[in-house]
Amino acid sequence: MPRESDRQPPLRDIAVVAFAQTRHRRTSADRSEAEMLLPVLHEVLAETGLRTSDIGFTCSGSSDYLAGRAFSFTLALDGVGAWPPIRESHVEADGAWALYEAWTKLLTGEADTALVYAWGKSSPGSLRDVLTRQLDPYYLAPLWPDSVALAALQAQALIDSGITDEAELAAVAARSREAAAGNPHALLTGSVPHGDYQVRPLRTGDCPPVTDGAAAVILAAGERARELCDRPAWIRGIDHRIEPHGLGVRDLTDSPSARLAAERAGAFERPVDTAELHAPFTAQEVILRRALRLDDTVCVNPSGGPLAADPVMATGLVRIGEAAARIHRGDSHRALAHATSGPCLQQNLVAVLEGEPV
Repeated sequence: MPRESDRQPPLRDIAVVAFAQTRHRRTSADRSEAEMLLPVLHEVLAETGLRTSDIGFTCSGSSDYLAGRAFSFTLALDGVGAWPPIRESHVEADGAWALYEAWTKLLTGEADTALVYAWGKSSPGSLRDVLTRQLDPYYLAPLWPDSVALAALQAQALIDSGITDEAELAAVAARSREAAAGNPHALLTGSVPHGDYQVRPLRTGDCPPVTDGAAAVILAAGERARELCDRPAWIRGIDHRIEPHGLGVRDLTDSPSARLAAERAGAFERPVDTAELHAPFTAQEVILRRALRLDDTVCVNPSGGPLAADPVMATGLVRIGEAAARIHRGDSHRALAHATSGPCLQQNLVAVLEGEPV
């Protein structure tokens, strides 16, 4: 395994200079994807004073499975404006991976600015069943174990190993939703009842709310970032890794891929003061805290995290945006942002962001 000292710094300094998101809702049946995105795109551009024509590269993240139709992302381009022609790309994944693509594009020097956006409308169908399509198509998917049932297996494995218990999971949920009380974009805030069992040992409060929403960030390189933002959130490292596809060959109580991604992103080189974790279920926060070496000195999910709002395919991008926004405001100096995809933390992306000294 490569040593931390072997990690090479990026060739260009790239920062998140603006972030915007919707006020997340339980359902957005009254508006299309483009109508949901348009105010967010206007807001993020207004933060920098840029126009669409000033953006060097545009990349989006979403899922056709949520929309129920092929190439659904092309309809959302109406919110961006694809004429005159723009340099544009799309990933069938969370917007955090679209940000990764945009980051690599800026590293090449082919562009100095990038617009990254993502959206998710989870309300039209049964999200628990839709996410089953991520599973191995031969052995697991035909059994139709839904996303909550799989998360419950992971939570029970943690409890059986003595790492956590139901009381600690309830405390994670309570802390997250109390933190969300200060977040005007969150769906669930304040003292929310923990509720009944969904799939034992997970109760309603251990699970994310079905959420419709969108988010966008702007990246900029070098001096362009300083021109657009008073305190840019510099991306000091970013990496993503994946676990084996077969759940039966994994230790569900650990996340080696998150740990490796954090190591390669430089997260362990110096302490972080903030962590925005994409942990849709309470038990997954327990796993990520251990894998990412986050102790009680780190402020975890001050936005409330996915337990307060989970716009699938935008949640990971929101984590990066929330971490960057804290740096912009001066509330954080060095932050870790995490995104995941797939069952039981199968894929993990970690970004380390820093602000310049205040």
